[in-house]
Amino acid sequence: MPIVVDVDVMLARRKMSVGELADRVGITPANLAVLKNGRAKAVRFTTLAALCEVLRCQPGDLLRWEPEDPAGPAEPAEPDTAGTPRDGADRARADRA
Repeated sequence: MPIVVDVDVMLARRKMSVGELADRVGITPANLAVLKNGRAKAVRFTTLAALCEVLRCQPGDLLRWEPEDPAGPAEPAEPDTAGTPRDGADRARADRA
């Protein structure tokens, strides 16, 4: 998923355990683990706000976007024209290209 959750980074900076953060935010350690490990499909703004309040950070400190393919979009494949009959003009144009 292209959204990366950096809760573990902020936990380390604040020297706080997952259990302590879960208690202070008011969510279960299991739900916090789902978020922390990148398995969450959604986050409520109220939960995000509580995380930011407890960790004294901004939402951008917890969430960041990364492209799915770091190499960028793939080049379109060339059409496979092997075995396609060409007339003489097509062949001459292809030879000059």
